[in-house]
Amino acid sequence: MLGVQLAELLDGPPPGVGEALDLVTGFDDALVHGFARLGEERAATLTALAGVFAATPLGGRIGEAAEKVAAGSISGEHLTALAGGRAALFGAVHDALLDGLDTALGRARAPWEAPSARAVSVADAADNLLGGCRSWLHELAITGWRGVDHDLVSASVQAIEALLAVPALRRLAVLLDGLAAELRASCPVGTMERLPARRWADLWARAVLLSQDGGLPGACEPVSTVSGRLLVLGVDVHEHGTAVQVQVHGILEPLGGLPSRLVRTSVAATKVDTIVGPALWRLLRGFPVLLGALAERRSLDVTDLPLLDSGDLVWHEDRARAGDPSDPFATARVQLAGALAPPVPPLDRHPVRIAEPVLVEGYTVESRPAAVEGAPAALTLDLGGNALTIDVDRLPTCGPLTPELVAASSACLGLMRWDAGRWTLQPLAVQATVKRKAVAVHNGDWAMGPTDPKVVKAEAKAGDAVAVLRERAGRLLRR
Repeated sequence: MLGVQLAELLDGPPPGVGEALDLVTGFDDALVHGFARLGEERAATLTALAGVFAATPLGGRIGEAAEKVAAGSISGEHLTALAGGRAALFGAVHDALLDGLDTALGRARAPWEAPSARAVSVADAADNLLGGCRSWLHELAITGWRGVDHDLVSASVQAIEALLAVPALRRLAVLLDGLAAELRASCPVGTMERLPARRWADLWARAVLLSQDGGLPGACEPVSTVSGRLLVLGVDVHEHGTAVQVQVHGILEPLGGLPSRLVRTSVAATKVDTIVGPALWRLLRGFPVLLGALAERRSLDVTDLPLLDSGDLVWHEDRARAGDPSDPFATARVQLAGALAPPVPPLDRHPVRIAEPVLVEGYTVESRPAAVEGAPAALTLDLGGNALTIDVDRLPTCGPLTPELVAASSACLGLMRWDAGRWTLQPLAVQATVKRKAVAVHNGDWAMGPTDPKVVKAEAKAGDAVAVLRERAGRLLRR
């Protein structure tokens, strides 16, 4: 029973996690005010960070960096060392949490194997481009978030545009573009009452490490190709004002009798912020095989799909075809416990990136009023005395799954996540009783269009925003 398995996990984080996160919080506070204006207290925070690594191979470099930055002698090399120390702390926290989850679930995980030097090298011609973005990131760290203004944000435009033009550097370019957009929307940052200090520091540190020679393309390089049957467990929808991504979690049964393995595959599209709800699926109509499998709950027969070292399959419509009907709950009950989990690439080792598929049954749902008026009720699963919070804020608007269905459920397929110091469950599908009838509801049920008559009627009344925008774009292009 999962409640018994997770008892120790839900009892609190592993020893040392709280202390490691406190060090990160101190580092992030220094980044808020800028390394050029540390003061004694924030300088002591960097010294404490360096002390953690004293007995490790990173000890010398991080110790020197903390000392030099505290003294006001700030170089790019020193900032890179500190960003690496911050990432290493989060990596240790990630590993402790994920190891605890794997132990609780009895889940085996493949070992990480470093890619070859060829797979992570960056072309010499791109070195000057990386140098440009490193300079901007260093200026951000010296100035601090409180000192960011429109001029400093605008200084990133040329470097980002140059990075976007190089396919191998696009991963870094998109990251920097997102950070710059958030800073631009927040300017002048000095007038903001509260800052997303942890998020911005995460983006900054990751960008610093990716911009080093040898930092790209990393996990974007396929390590092999695989063929077999893909059994879908559920779909996680990532929505942004200008983009949407559908990430499918499943179990791959490889050909040749190899062990089943947990995998993910994703498709994405750009959008405008007025396209929301079920209309999001229309942006992905270029992937009818994948969307059809989600809507009809079918397996997929795949041939020679590239597999990344992160456990992600690179989706190709022409290498997949719809298979037999497949019940995700039946798949989870039979195969989830024995499926081999993928390794986690070094730069992905961050607690907020943990998203492990689980099947939870035999629980009762407890509901309490939301702290904010108009927000969904707060839901908690009672697993035989162990409480697990349901993350209803992650339920997508483009699917039929609602907090009310989750509250009425008896089984839930979801993703175990760790954020804000606790474990939560993000529902992907539920089995529930509605009007005395047993139903199974999945996030991907509306992938080929909504099936709820009320939603269909509302959509027809509102009109097809995607079709209208495409038609207008076509007019502009013809002029």
